[in-house]
Amino acid sequence: MLDHISLQVADPAASAAFYDRVLAPLGSKRLMEFGLVIGWGTTQPRFWIGPVTTPGAAREVHVALEAADRAQVRAFFEAAVAAGAEVLHEPRLWPEYHLAYYGAFVRDPDGNNVEAVCHRSE
Repeated sequence: MLDHISLQVADPAASAAFYDRVLAPLGSKRLMEFGLVIGWGTTQPRFWIGPVTTPGAAREVHVALEAADRAQVRAFFEAAVAAGAEVLHEPRLWPEYHLAYYGAFVRDPDGNNVEAVCHRSE
């Protein structure tokens, strides 16, 4: 249902470096840049970041990124940890969601809960 999503970030350079690392194992790369606004995807930008433009404190966002298989979830997690992300949940099955739900959760540089998930059995 979603076409794309954009997050406001406090430090676009730090967030861009983080997302370059964690989106690569999922097959995404930078596809567009408009100054400090950057979009990643496989064939068109689906995930965007840009500098904070609204007043007030940012609220945590949860973003779940689709992985083709469980190996991609693990690779995402390893890249996030190497980039200094706070670990929320290491890769594992989440049977309370459904029997094949395999995901890993980390915090990005702005405190957002970023997940890689695979819905297929191994």
